[in-house]
Amino acid sequence: MRILGITVPENKQLWVGLTVFYGIGFMTAKKILKEAGVPETKKPADISTEEEAKIRKQIEGMTIEGDLKREKAANIKRLKDIKSYRGSRHTRGLPSRGQRTKTNSRTVRGNVRKTMGSGRRKLEKK
Repeated sequence: MRILGITVPENKQLWVGLTVFYGIGFMTAKKILKEAGVPETKKPADISTEEEAKIRKQIEGMTIEGDLKREKAANIKRLKDIKSYRGSRHTRGLPSRGQRTKTNSRTVRGNVRKTMGSGRRKLEKK
């Protein structure tokens, strides 16, 4: 089953398979299937063409994949352009939602370790 040029995995249940789209998580996938009237546990190989058309119609009405990525990037660019606090945090590559930075911001900063003991190699035993 292909929707918008993306192949939905055939070996997984529909509600899990729909999460391959950027912008569709578990809850959204379940909501799409409920509105289309398709059981969540069916596999993509087992659905009829009418059910596939209903699912395709639901997904095409959403902002997903490239459009969502462009929208997200435009929002961040807007914050940077108006020089807001959140925009400046994005520019510096730091957490923008109030988290502490003395510790625990390694994922945003790129896993930087600057303490004395963390970078030291263990001595070889003779």
